[in-house]
Amino acid sequence: MNFDFALVLVVATFLAAIGWCVDKFWLAPARSARIQKAELQLAGGLPQETLSKLSHVPGWIDLSRSLFPVLFVVLVLRSFLVEPFQIPSGSMLPTLQIGDFILVNKYHYGLRLPVVNSKIVDLNTPESGDVVVFKYPKDPSVNYIKRVIGLPGDRIRYQNKTLFVNGKPQPQQLLAQLPPLKPQQLLLAENLDGVQHQVYHDVAANGIVGEWVVPEGQYFVMGDNRDNSNDSRYWGFVPDELLVGKAFAVWMHWETFFSLPSFGDVRLIK
Repeated sequence: MNFDFALVLVVATFLAAIGWCVDKFWLAPARSARIQKAELQLAGGLPQETLSKLSHVPGWIDLSRSLFPVLFVVLVLRSFLVEPFQIPSGSMLPTLQIGDFILVNKYHYGLRLPVVNSKIVDLNTPESGDVVVFKYPKDPSVNYIKRVIGLPGDRIRYQNKTLFVNGKPQPQQLLAQLPPLKPQQLLLAENLDGVQHQVYHDVAANGIVGEWVVPEGQYFVMGDNRDNSNDSRYWGFVPDELLVGKAFAVWMHWETFFSLPSFGDVRLIK
C-alpha cells in the first residue's frame, strides 16, 4: 500500500486548525470571562488552585494549539515551495545515485493544490534537459523522476542507442568504459539541446528502437541509465497535470537505514 503523506498532512492540518479555531474564538474567551468574573467576586485575588482550574485547557485543544502552526508551515513549504524526495532506484544513474535525497522546486512549473494537484497559478513550462518528478501515469500514487527529452510537438527517435530530437542526433562523447578491460557499461556525455549531462549505456543490451511524436500538453521523459529505465519509451507520455516539480539539488545521501547519512556530495542537479 502506498502511503499518501500529502493527504495525511492536509487532514492533520485541517483537524489541528479546527481545534485552534475552537480555542481562539470560543474556549479562550470563555476562560477569560470566567476568570474575570471570579476575580470580581473575590477582590483579594484568586487562589492558585482556583486559577488553574478556571484556566484548564482540554488536552486535544492544547495539542491542536501546539501543532497547528508547525503543520501549517510544513504544509505550505511542502505543497508550494520545496519538497524532499529519496531516489529509490538506479534509473537516473550516473546523475542520481540510489539513496540520494533531492530537493524539488514545487512552484517552478506553477502552483498546485496539494492532494488534487490542480494548478492554480501558471508559471514556467518544462524545458529539454530538466530533471522532473511526476506522478507515474499508470499509477498516480507513485512518484517517478526522469529527464525531459521531448516537448509538445517534438518528434523523438531512439535508435542504436542514439537519441534524435526532430531529426537531429543529440551529440554523445565517450568518457569511460567500465570496467576498462572488459567493459560492461559505457559512460557518455550527452548534449541535449545545450544541456550537458552524463548517461550510461549497457554494452550487452540491444536497446529499444522507436519513434514518438509528443502530444500537446504532454512530455517525453527518459532515465539517464538508458538501458535500465522504465520510461516514456515503454509506457508513453507524462501529462502536464501529473508534474510535481523540478529537481534542482542533492542535499544528502543515505543508501540504507543501517548506514550513516553523508553530506559530502551536496550538489546541484544538471
